[in-house]
Amino acid sequence: MRGTLNFLLSLLLIFLFTDYALAQPAQTEYLKRIAIIEKNINQYFRVADKALYLETIGKHEKPYSYLWPLCALIQATNETEALGKPKMMEPVISAINQYYTTEKPAPSYQSYIDKSSRFYDDNQWIAIAYLDAYQRNKDVNYLDKSKEIYKWLLTGYDKKAGGGIYWQEDKKTSKNTCSNGPNILISLQFYKITGDKKYLDTALLVYNWTNKMLRSSEGIFYDAINVENLKVDSATYTYNTGTMLQANALLYQLTKEDKYLKEAKFIATNAERHFYKNNKLGDHYWFNVVLLRGYLELFKVEKDAKRLAFLIKDAERIWKDERDENNLLGKQKNKSLIMQAAMLEYYARLAKLNLTKL
Repeated sequence: MRGTLNFLLSLLLIFLFTDYALAQPAQTEYLKRIAIIEKNINQYFRVADKALYLETIGKHEKPYSYLWPLCALIQATNETEALGKPKMMEPVISAINQYYTTEKPAPSYQSYIDKSSRFYDDNQWIAIAYLDAYQRNKDVNYLDKSKEIYKWLLTGYDKKAGGGIYWQEDKKTSKNTCSNGPNILISLQFYKITGDKKYLDTALLVYNWTNKMLRSSEGIFYDAINVENLKVDSATYTYNTGTMLQANALLYQLTKEDKYLKEAKFIATNAERHFYKNNKLGDHYWFNVVLLRGYLELFKVEKDAKRLAFLIKDAERIWKDERDENNLLGKQKNKSLIMQAAMLEYYARLAKLNLTKL
C-alpha cells in the first residue's frame, strides 16, 4: 500500500513539475513574438518622417502620441537591446526628445509635443529606463539625462499630506503611488550606481510616506491621496503594487535588512491573490508588466520560480486570445501603442528567463 502511495505521489510531482516547466515557452518562441510586435509598432504606429509615434490606430485625440506610451516603449526597447538587438532605443529617444522642455524649475518632459502639463510619473518611467540602460551599457548620456530628470522630480516633493511627490505639476491636488513608487526605484538605482547615501535617504523618505499613506493592510497599494482633505482613492492597480514590490526587493539587495525581503514576499503573495482572478490579470498590459518587474526583482533573491507562474500564464493567454488577424494585441477595437509596447517588454523580460533549467 505504501509503495502504491509513493508511486502515485511521484506521478503527481512529475505532473506538477512538467505542467509548470511547460508554462513558459522556449526563448525562440518569445523572440518570434518580439519580432512580430516590433514590426507592427514600426508599421502601424511609427511616423518615420516626423520621428514620432501614433497613440492608437484609427481615431485618436491628438495627431501624435502623448508621452506616456513612449515611456512604455523606451523601457521595452531597453529590454530588447538587452537581448542583443542593437540601437532599438534610438528612434524612441528621438521621439521623446521632442517632448523636452527647459521651463523652470528644471528641464524635463511635458506630456505632449506642444506646451502641456508635466507629470512626475511620466518622467520617472523615462529615468528608470535610462538608468537601466546605463547599468547595462555604461553610456554616460543615460546617466546624465537621468540626473537632469531627477532634479526636476524632487521639485514635486513637499510636506503637504505629510510628504510625498505630486502626480501633476500644474494641478497639485493629489499624491499618487504611481509618482512615489517609481521615485523610490530611481533613488535606489542612483544609490546603487554612486554609493551616495543621500539617494538612499531620499528613497526611504518616500518609501516610508507611501507605506504610511497608501498601503493597505494586505500590502496592496491604493492609487492616490487628496492633499486637501486627505481622502484616499482606494482604487488598486497592478503597477502601483508592482513598484512597491520592486522597491522592497531592491532595498533588501542594497541593505540586506530582512524586513524588506519579508515585506516583498508578503506583497508578492497577496498581489497574486488580489489581482489574478478567473485565471487572468486586468486588461491593461502595461500596468501588469510593471507588476512583473517587481516579481522579477524578488526572483533575483528568492529564486522561487513558482511565483512567476501566473504571470507567464497570463502572457500566454494574451497571445492566444487577445491578438487580432494582424497580430496586434489588446481587446480594444482601436489598438494602442502602449499595449504593444507593454507586451514587447513582457516577452523580452520572459525571454531572458530560463526557468526550465532551474
